[in-house]
Amino acid sequence: MSSQELFLLPDDNERLLNFCGQCDEHLRHLEKRLGVQIANRGNHFQIDGDENVVAGCSAVMQTLYTATEKDFLTPEMVHLALQEASIEVSLHPETHMPAPVVIKTKHGLIKGRGANQIGYLQKIVTHDVNFGIGPAGTGKTYLAVACAVNALQTEQVRKIILVRPAVEAGEKLGFLPGDMAQKVDPYLRPLYDALHEMLGIERVEKMLEKGVIEVAPLAFMRGRTLNNAFIILDEAQNTTVEQIKMFLTRLGFGSTAVITGDITQIDLPHEKMSGLRHVLNVLQEIEGISFTFFSYRDVVRHPLVQRIVEAYDAFDKKQNTPE
Repeated sequence: MSSQELFLLPDDNERLLNFCGQCDEHLRHLEKRLGVQIANRGNHFQIDGDENVVAGCSAVMQTLYTATEKDFLTPEMVHLALQEASIEVSLHPETHMPAPVVIKTKHGLIKGRGANQIGYLQKIVTHDVNFGIGPAGTGKTYLAVACAVNALQTEQVRKIILVRPAVEAGEKLGFLPGDMAQKVDPYLRPLYDALHEMLGIERVEKMLEKGVIEVAPLAFMRGRTLNNAFIILDEAQNTTVEQIKMFLTRLGFGSTAVITGDITQIDLPHEKMSGLRHVLNVLQEIEGISFTFFSYRDVVRHPLVQRIVEAYDAFDKKQNTPE
């Protein structure tokens, strides 16, 4: 155990109230995530905890207090500051922190938050086929789209192809209005949203018209060879074994593929084996293919999402443990 004192300057009551949060919720969040204890009187704080964590906690607190000069601090900002600082690597020494990859887009810089996201970006840059597997909110799809936009802007590829299986998750496609493209459009919305944020709506629409960006259901990939393209297959847990094999064999020269999915949220009929689950048994030892496994610690949405994912993981393990 280690202890460190921290004086936050300037000593401003309004900023300190903003920093600590209502009923000290921001301090309690830091304590829960990092396993430390934080006591304070005015601007004088004392942090007690693991020696490897206390210094990092102090640095995050200083960063957040600096932010209070201009911003109203929210629980989300505290959560994201912790993700970016990657202090939890000290709590889990088996986690290796790779060199960061920073992606420039029209609307700013995009970089990984935490060891897993940073490693994911590094693998996408250095491998032709990449798998990102983990729960919702870990940035799997968003970071893949960012890499695709960067590859297109730096002329590493000629086009971006975004693919998703159109699985009927309780809703029947046949009863939706419009042709096939219009029926599957809602399933592809998260990919559109990421592109709009990085490139702007007008530019994305022009690229779609010219075919520089292509968005298609997985079934439309059969028979094609995809050269000089950055291809993203999203929601891959809803592919069958045959479909994911078909997709992986579409890869042509000069192309990069990223396959993302969450094997805990499979919408396939029970008799169908998930292609993403099957891949884990078939391709993990193949050179040139990377796998990144995300956990609840990598969630960058509302802090409650992280706890929800953790609770489901614990429940599933309990259910699968023989008595």
